[in-house]
Amino acid sequence: MKEFKFNIDGKEIKATVEPQEDGTLAVTLNDTTYTVEVPELMKQAPRPVVNHAAAPAPVATKPIAAAPVASNVVAAPLPGTITKVLVKEGDKVKKGDTLLTMEAMKMENSITAEADGIVRKVHVGVGASVNQGDALVDFEGLAVPQTAPAAPAPKPTAAPAEAPKTAPTAAPAAPAAGAHTVDAPLPGTIKQVLVSVGQEIAAGETVVVMEAMKMENNITAEFGGKVTAVKVAVGDQVQSGQALVETA
Repeated sequence: MKEFKFNIDGKEIKATVEPQEDGTLAVTLNDTTYTVEVPELMKQAPRPVVNHAAAPAPVATKPIAAAPVASNVVAAPLPGTITKVLVKEGDKVKKGDTLLTMEAMKMENSITAEADGIVRKVHVGVGASVNQGDALVDFEGLAVPQTAPAAPAPKPTAAPAEAPKTAPTAAPAAPAAGAHTVDAPLPGTIKQVLVSVGQEIAAGETVVVMEAMKMENNITAEFGGKVTAVKVAVGDQVQSGQALVETA
């Protein structure tokens, strides 16, 4: 890493330039970091392959002690634009704390810490456009200990009775003429429902909060009007394109 100091119109500027593995340069001007693409360097650098960690399978494992302090990288789960940066180098964060917010797929997404730790580097600033897998924040923290294996369930002494068959669920009715629906932009789980039937809402108002790709996403109404139907509840699993709220 190279450090520079210079004056512009009498104002002292501190700058650092740090080459990255992907051929870009991390240029920090007075605590604000920018990613600079240099075509000649990027051609020489090998393209990194970003492997997103899959959710742990529910299998029993032996308990292990917490690992020593280790480096962690918070990466962008999908392409978007950084709208807020809520931490700086040296900040202590706890698991679940929001580190920054980014706008993607017409939603404001909160990027949170997956463990306690200390912020070591912030790679982006407000307004930065990021791609899926781009490093956003580096921090150090303790690895989470794995839980002890659960005791095996006792074997049933008799075959369980067959559950009664239920009638197939009827297909949801199409919205009335002139009505609008707020649809899920991607699969996820409903965390909050912020409106009720009969409520007047404005365009851009948040109607539902859903969790998807380890982020809480504010789902907003594209049109104002009166809520005529709320089609989901907290805890529901929804699919991309599924109607959440209907307005007229």
